[in-house]
Amino acid sequence: MLNIKTLAFGAAALALMASSAVAEKVLRIQSVLPNTADEVFMLNEFGKDVAALTDGSLTIEVLPAGAVVGPRDIMDAVDAGLVEGGFAWTHYWGGKHVAANLFGAPVAGAGVGLDNIAFLSWFQYGGGKELYDRLWEEMGVNVKGFLLQPVGPEALGWFPEPIKSMDDFRQMRFRAPPGMVGAAYADVGVPAVAMGGGDILPALEKGTIDAAEWCCPKPDSVFGFQKVLKHYYLQGLHQVVVNADMYVNLDFYNSLTDIEKKALEVAANASLSKSMSYRIYENGKALKDLTDNHGVILEDTPADYFTEYMSAAKNALQAAADENEFFAEVWQSQKDFADIAVPFWAGAQASNAGLGKAHADTLK
Repeated sequence: MLNIKTLAFGAAALALMASSAVAEKVLRIQSVLPNTADEVFMLNEFGKDVAALTDGSLTIEVLPAGAVVGPRDIMDAVDAGLVEGGFAWTHYWGGKHVAANLFGAPVAGAGVGLDNIAFLSWFQYGGGKELYDRLWEEMGVNVKGFLLQPVGPEALGWFPEPIKSMDDFRQMRFRAPPGMVGAAYADVGVPAVAMGGGDILPALEKGTIDAAEWCCPKPDSVFGFQKVLKHYYLQGLHQVVVNADMYVNLDFYNSLTDIEKKALEVAANASLSKSMSYRIYENGKALKDLTDNHGVILEDTPADYFTEYMSAAKNALQAAADENEFFAEVWQSQKDFADIAVPFWAGAQASNAGLGKAHADTLK
């Protein structure tokens, strides 16, 4: 006959075995970036939140670019279950579905003045998330997506010498993002070349390209563009809004408990705020370091860039809407939202931007 001590010992052993089995649930996420990238730092912060919220039953392991497949194959690998998760920017998959551009990098603020904060308002309360959840089925992939890291506005980029007009810009072989954003550059005559972040500095050093954009002062400085180019332009239209996101194999996601699924959702929402907060301060520190210690010169973007690029962006948006029904639905949702929100938000931001610029001018 078993005594109480034996039963208690057996129950404890079973509980330990069960907890060990649960703790082995690991979501491996292959990034399109090396693990030194700024975006991966924030991805690891997201992972810490997930682990804490699930009491360790679900953990995140970030794999660097190339760990399982090449960066361009990440979505296919997640779809097939070769790796449980992936991390990139939604517009990287514009070749699979053109509407991905409207979630990852709606060119020129979707042509209606969306900045990164207004975009989040649309995403969370204006119907954007419901459309984002439909994107993966429209794309035909077995994936559950989570928006994690909003950035913007991105810098126009780095140049070997000042550009006074678009005619100067058109003389530069320019690293631009993939998808609609890069296509708009090509439409205005800029020789645009798409390549991964880790390939940009070697291409600049070899002279394969003359100028480049990546993101913002902190991520740009991590890649070391300041070692080659010194003329930096902050104001651009190409990526006023940029969103990095995570893709989870849908079968893996469906195997999670309700608490684990909720943890991913809650941690993702937290990441949206934390990423913006982190980036403002880090970019400020990086810009000061670039100009104070690395000889980087801040330049003013030529006025004709804004008119030419916006025209090309609107033409591209309309052409995509004419060709693809889901793209048209998403873009119409953004335009409807902008008609209500942008007049308020742009008006409110104008005074703050003026005040901020006045303070910045006192520091020159």
